[in-house]
Amino acid sequence: MAVRLVSGDYTLLFKDGGVEVHRDGKMLYDNRRPMFVTVKTVFAVNEFYDGAYDDVAEDGGRVVAGGVLTVPSGSMFAFMDTYEAAGTGFKVSRRVKVLRAADDLGFSTKISFVMAESDDPRDYWCFAPGVWYKQNEFAPDTVIGKDLDCEYFWRMETCYALPLFAMQHTRSGETASLSRWAADVTMPSTDILRAENHTDPKCTTGAIGMSRPESLTLNYMYYGFPVRKPFETKVDGLSIDYVYPGCDGQLPSQNRFLGLDYRGKTKSFRRINHPVVDGFEQHYAVAVQFGRYDSFQRMMRDNWRIVYERMRDRLFEVDNERHFHNCMKHLERYTRKYGDSYGLPFAAQLPHMDISTVSFQFGFVGQQPGIGYLLLRYGDMTGDAESREKGIGILDFWVRTAMTESGLPHMCYNPNIQGFEPYPHYVRMLADGIEAILDAYLYMRGRGEERADWLDFCRKTADWLVKMQNEDGSFYRAYNTDGSVRMDSKSNTPSVIRFLVQFHLATGEEKYKTAALRAGEWAYDNNYRNLEYRGGTCDNLDIQDKEAGIYALFGFLALYDLTGGAKWLEAAVGAADYTETWTYAWSYPVRTPWPKHPFNHYSISGQSIITIGGGADVYMAACSYTYYRLYLITGDEHYLDFAEFLHKNTRQSTDVDGSIGYAMPGIGHESGNFTSQTLQSHYHWLPWCTFVQAEPLLRLYDTFGVFEIADAQKLSPEERARRNRIYDGLSGSAG
Repeated sequence: MAVRLVSGDYTLLFKDGGVEVHRDGKMLYDNRRPMFVTVKTVFAVNEFYDGAYDDVAEDGGRVVAGGVLTVPSGSMFAFMDTYEAAGTGFKVSRRVKVLRAADDLGFSTKISFVMAESDDPRDYWCFAPGVWYKQNEFAPDTVIGKDLDCEYFWRMETCYALPLFAMQHTRSGETASLSRWAADVTMPSTDILRAENHTDPKCTTGAIGMSRPESLTLNYMYYGFPVRKPFETKVDGLSIDYVYPGCDGQLPSQNRFLGLDYRGKTKSFRRINHPVVDGFEQHYAVAVQFGRYDSFQRMMRDNWRIVYERMRDRLFEVDNERHFHNCMKHLERYTRKYGDSYGLPFAAQLPHMDISTVSFQFGFVGQQPGIGYLLLRYGDMTGDAESREKGIGILDFWVRTAMTESGLPHMCYNPNIQGFEPYPHYVRMLADGIEAILDAYLYMRGRGEERADWLDFCRKTADWLVKMQNEDGSFYRAYNTDGSVRMDSKSNTPSVIRFLVQFHLATGEEKYKTAALRAGEWAYDNNYRNLEYRGGTCDNLDIQDKEAGIYALFGFLALYDLTGGAKWLEAAVGAADYTETWTYAWSYPVRTPWPKHPFNHYSISGQSIITIGGGADVYMAACSYTYYRLYLITGDEHYLDFAEFLHKNTRQSTDVDGSIGYAMPGIGHESGNFTSQTLQSHYHWLPWCTFVQAEPLLRLYDTFGVFEIADAQKLSPEERARRNRIYDGLSGSAG
């Protein structure tokens, strides 16, 4: 008689030493031979073998299955797998012990389920947070999932914002997902270097993905030649996999070794093994989730939230009011006059703020007008005349010098040459700077101080946008100074929506509202519905990224604030759900090369992946206020939790209290890559690093009168809702 285990609509059926997954009597997934091992042979190539369970038994509501798998070399591996219903899915706990070590150099094991509906990767949308969305059509050519003719699609789980991989059949909507059960990764060996196929007894990190291998070895020589040798194991089809310890591959790569005879399509496959030593044991556990969804977005959202709830890191302890003051004192200290210009250095090396470059950017990583606005506000908040003077100095400088004949401001000023650098006019960078100048104008107008030149600067840009808007409502990614098109992708269209909305409210002129709504229509169909969030970072290719999602969220929410339209709230929620999946909500240990670095004391949670295939930074700090507002509008408690998480854990790459030993409290590093668990970073500060932490704190204070979300929650629901109508009182006629 078959043994069964049920969770919701899905049943695990154990028979003939294998396991099947059924829904409504239909088999959707199976694994006929669940005991699976890949061995690194004495020839240093990898062969895989599998077998059915020898024994399956019920045990107090759980199912315990196991057996012994012997590979051709004579090495023997004992498996014991425990299955149980857990939450809305299943938990699989595995123990593997080396019973006999023969002539093998290493091994790994795998928990997997074969897809019954199709063995073609093109029939599935995949989701791996910050790594894979749908079929990665907007990803660079060098990342996993771009070449669907590969056999292996595995990434180390440290690359994922949460250790989660999901596969959704594009027609039926049936979805299977695997995730690590707990955030219990430890440090790998630090006295060896990770290589193409090495053995590390201390590695506790897995890899998650899918595979459809041939019964051949697959190891790449250093110049890309694949070493392929047949062996006896049969492959049943395409499977979703959790591999332990982990690996990265197959990944497209470039052939760096010219002058060789090999001219094939090069790839890489970097494997980690455990030693084949008598008595060595593996212990790990995964969550298995099944569901049926009518859209990728809903599948992504639900699977992210399930794992988030289980694995979200503890909240970091920080005094955000103190942090705001530290940030502002830091910005004030490093803002100065350079000849006839005001600004902050482009970059400074840590830990001593050794200034390496002086150049000013209108937005993006420079955020000069935005910092000018913050300094102006801080000066008035604290009675600090120097801060106010520096803030106005920055704003006046850009208004006085940056406008071009076309109505498109320059983007980058270099005081060394007393002129502007040759730099594309990115719509995203334009949005950063022009919004800040408008915010500053509206603030001063509210104090009875009219700054007509600031308004005129904003009007020229707003009129340029209206004039340059495409027939379909979109804008191009970047323009030349004369207004001609520099980059013809349209995916950054949402960047300017919030500015157009606010300029309409500031002036009362309908043409700006019309332009904002037209841009919103394009963004709704393309960014939101097609998940075309790409090109948001100006120094990267036009590829899928996080910041395009952030600016879509800002734009859609501005349209909802303006109109109250359900369509715009739907799109804002969609952008928010996508964008948060780039945030490291879990944590694992990371070492740094420097004695003075926050990661030596704090965790990596709160950092966020920049682009697919890129490193991680702290830009999600810019969103804590917005997710809190979204919670107040929707009542969705998850957004409250995530807002609090961003409001606190994004501070962990910063010297929040001076204890790290940086030049001043409030300083943090720009970005880095820590997926190997050793931080690789420029170890420098750029102005945006401080700006994105201070700016939402000021917005929270302006709206709710507090610096902590927990304190805003103490206001009555009616008072919070009233204050959350942020455009009330903004309408008017200016100029």
